[in-house]
Amino acid sequence: MQKNKIEENKKNNRIVIKVGSAILVENQSINLERIKALAQLIAKLRSVYEVILVSSGAVAAGYTEVKLDKENLSNKQALAAIGQPLLMEIYADIFRKYNIITAQMLLTAYDFDSRKHTHNARNAMEVLLANKVLPIINENDVIATGELKYLGFGDNDQLSAHVAHFFGARLLAILSDIDAYFEENPKENPNAKMRKVVTEISNDELCAEASPNNAFATGGIVTKLKAAKFLLENQKEMFLSSGKDLSVLYDFLMHNIHEKGTLFTVN
Repeated sequence: MQKNKIEENKKNNRIVIKVGSAILVENQSINLERIKALAQLIAKLRSVYEVILVSSGAVAAGYTEVKLDKENLSNKQALAAIGQPLLMEIYADIFRKYNIITAQMLLTAYDFDSRKHTHNARNAMEVLLANKVLPIINENDVIATGELKYLGFGDNDQLSAHVAHFFGARLLAILSDIDAYFEENPKENPNAKMRKVVTEISNDELCAEASPNNAFATGGIVTKLKAAKFLLENQKEMFLSSGKDLSVLYDFLMHNIHEKGTLFTVN
C-alpha cells in the first residue's frame, strides 16, 4: 500500500527539466562536468519526482567532431545529425553510474499538432516512465530549425513547455545561464531587481530582443517568457534558475526553499 501511494505521488509530481546549450557547452565543446552535476541532481530528484529531461547540445557535440560553419542551415542540420548520437552516448554513460537507463525522443512542433503523433508519443512516454527510464528529448534539428518554422519551434524552451503540457507534467524547470528573471538586464545593470514570482507576462515583454549568449544557443530570455506564458495559459508552472548552481532548483523542489530563481505561476 505504501509503495503504491509513493508511486501515485510521483505521478502527480511529474516534472520536466530543460537544459540549454549555454549550460552544456563551453569553449565550443560539451562540458562534461555540468552533465555529471545534472545527472547527480536528477538521480536525487527521482526519489520524489518523475523526471523528463529536455536537452540541447546536439549541434555543439557534432561540432567537436566536424568543424562546419554553423551559420549555414545545411551544415547546422548535419552537425545535429552527427552530434545527437554522441550526446546521447555521453548521457547514457554518465547516468549508468546511477543505474538509470536513458531513452531518446526527437520531436518537432508538427508532432504536437498531429493528434496521432501526440497520442503515440504520450503512450511511449508513459511506458518509459513506468519502467523508470529517463526520457531525454531534443528537437529534431535535422528537419526542424529556425528557418523551418512550420516544422520547428526554433528553440528548446518552447519545445520543453509543450513537452510539459502534453506529457502531463505539473512544472517545467529551465536551467539557464541567468539566475532568474530580472526587472532589467542584470548584465547591463548589476543592481537589477530579481522577480521571484511572476503571474502575468505582458506582450511588451515578449517583444524584447532575444539575446542568446552562446555560439550554439538559439534562445534568450524572450523564448523563456514565451514558454512561461504558454504554461500559464494552460494552468502549469515554470521555474527559471541557474544551471551553474543546481542547488537552487534542488532546494526549491525538495525543500520548498525559494530564495533564488523565478517561479512563473497562476494566481
